[in-house]
Amino acid sequence: MKATITWFGHATFRLVLDDERVIFIDPWLSGNPACPDALKQPARCDMIFLTHGHEDHVGDVPTLVERFDPLVVGNLELCAVLEKRIGRGRYSGMNTGGTQTVDGVRVSLTQALHSSAVDSPNGPLYAGMPNGVVVAVEGLPTLYHAGDTDVFSDMKLIARLFEPRICILPIGDHFTMGARGAALAAELLQPSTILPCHFKTFPLLDQSADAFRAALSSDLKERLVVPEVGKELAWTILQPD
Repeated sequence: MKATITWFGHATFRLVLDDERVIFIDPWLSGNPACPDALKQPARCDMIFLTHGHEDHVGDVPTLVERFDPLVVGNLELCAVLEKRIGRGRYSGMNTGGTQTVDGVRVSLTQALHSSAVDSPNGPLYAGMPNGVVVAVEGLPTLYHAGDTDVFSDMKLIARLFEPRICILPIGDHFTMGARGAALAAELLQPSTILPCHFKTFPLLDQSADAFRAALSSDLKERLVVPEVGKELAWTILQPD
């Protein structure tokens, strides 16, 4: 089986490795209006990588933990809050700048400019710093999911440290950077493939990637691949349709 990347809408992505193991980044399925019903009950989940604690990024962690007992990787405080909230599961907390290797998958947490909290009956619970996630697997292009963030100049350092070839960037504005900020992020990162996310989920967000495409320089436009929800993409350097 060939490794694939699939957008489940909003910021949720499924990564399938060559050996068929499945990683979810920021799984929000059941309450996600952008996620089709056919995708809301995944058949497998071996690992979960989290960028931060908001419900639209961790909403289905309890269900996936109950069904599949995946290893959950994220910020130390976020993992602690989720473990207490769910009452079970396997967690491997870390922090910004850290890297760990889990069964051949190298995962690193980077800076992100956002906030992070987990909902509770008594209000939001502090869930550590927000992050981006870098995923490196031998034989595959390194992937960077920026999480919910604004652009920041240290994205140049992320490019230098990790050399991500595939970058997943939020573009929807209001809660994250918008088209101009995301275009500058792409300029700083210089990936081979750009995948936009965190748009058209709600009326508050940009409803297409058109403004993002328009804001990109001509050479970066050639690296933009706007994913379709539910369509598997080969985990390789992608070319626009």
